[in-house]
Amino acid sequence: MIEFLKKRIKSLFSGSKRVESVEPPIRANHHYKHKHIEEKQKQKSHPRKFEHPPVSGIKNIKAGQNVKQKLPTFDIKPKRTPQKPDKLVEIPLEEGKTRFVELPIHQDILFGIQNLEFKYCTAIQAKTLPILLEGKDLTGKAQTGTGKTAAFLIAIFTQLLNKPNHERLPGTCRALVMAPTRELAIQIHKDAEALSLFAGMNNLVVFGGMDHHKQRDLLGKPIDILIGTPGRIIDYSRSSHLNLSKTEILVIDEADRMLDMGFIPDVSRIVRQLPPAGKRQTMFFSATFDPSILRLVDNWLKDPVTVESESQQLITDLIEQVFYSVSREEKFTLLMWLIKNEPFERMLIFGNRKDSNFNLAKKLVRSHVKCCMLSGDVPQVKRMRILEDFRAGREKILIATDVAARGIHVDDVSIVVNYDIPERAEDYVHRIGRTGRAGKKGKSIGFVCEYGAYSLEEIEKLTGQQIKCTMPDDEMFKFKDYSRGA
Repeated sequence: MIEFLKKRIKSLFSGSKRVESVEPPIRANHHYKHKHIEEKQKQKSHPRKFEHPPVSGIKNIKAGQNVKQKLPTFDIKPKRTPQKPDKLVEIPLEEGKTRFVELPIHQDILFGIQNLEFKYCTAIQAKTLPILLEGKDLTGKAQTGTGKTAAFLIAIFTQLLNKPNHERLPGTCRALVMAPTRELAIQIHKDAEALSLFAGMNNLVVFGGMDHHKQRDLLGKPIDILIGTPGRIIDYSRSSHLNLSKTEILVIDEADRMLDMGFIPDVSRIVRQLPPAGKRQTMFFSATFDPSILRLVDNWLKDPVTVESESQQLITDLIEQVFYSVSREEKFTLLMWLIKNEPFERMLIFGNRKDSNFNLAKKLVRSHVKCCMLSGDVPQVKRMRILEDFRAGREKILIATDVAARGIHVDDVSIVVNYDIPERAEDYVHRIGRTGRAGKKGKSIGFVCEYGAYSLEEIEKLTGQQIKCTMPDDEMFKFKDYSRGA
């Protein structure tokens, strides 16, 4: 009996169960150890590449030494200023028109205006430039395509060139322009570069969605005009890469759109970082002046002069408006007839929903019509490429939602098609404002179906124009829909 108990105890302490429970952790630890050693060896042979290398010289500083560390410098290539023409071209007088040369604009900017082949001021430019060149605050009621961007840029450049400041610090800007969308900010920057071609100005655009570090590094030099969206400007000011306390001129463009998109709290935080009203010049532009917009004017401007581009006219006479009464099922057939029969350089098609636009794009492709689509969730790099292709004429047809309506600033859009009538009357005005720009004629075509008809009354109230719907001719529906069943 005693011998049996000894054998039983021995088997409990030397059995296979104990070995099985111990071996796996030992093997796991052994594997981890070798893997950890291999990773350390790789790090030694391939040192980690930092996106921003550390400041040079810190390793050689000995303890106790009072050595001033050098800040990292940004490798920014100087912008080449082309040689100016010998003289300005003489512009003939025309009754009722104001020539740019008649205004006290800096000569370097006049050469840029001449290079762009601008000769006479638009209505908003003729009204605003004399006021802005005097340094006064201004509120401008103007639609897109009226020339307001060139007006405030010409005024800013002239003032900066007439009063040079050579004692500026990195991360500061003399003028700040805020825009609601990335596309509008990019377009303003392109216009600024073109107007200041012979002036040697350092202009910069910042926006969200891409190139955060690259844009931040470009703030390493003093900026003349900084153009950007509110979110990115706040990012750089919070990280102390941007100092707005010395800004001399502030421009708020498309303030009504800022309000619609919920950017006003961000804009307010930015404005508080600038010198107070009265010690800076403020230019405020909006398509509408409702009570909420007027409250912003009272807070941010001092004794502003109010200017309107047109007398209460939201839609320019250069845009021909046509409305067709169609059913939802007839829309695509009518669109195909327009594409095949209406002459156009570029056609912009607006729909109310992203998924509907996607289906429309697929149907067009199946019908052998080349097109591209733009919506709010398209990655920024792809978005910019699509807009550039459309602007350059490589893409003739662009389908977009209202998210992109204010961001598309492309000249020579021949036709705007409201495939879906927008639910908000303001969106209708913004959509068709993509055509009939810069003095050129355009055409707006609306498809009024059983759902879109409900929005017509609000559009009539806003625009002050009566809408007349016509029935398409029978031949417009003879197109064979190859997209069905494909």
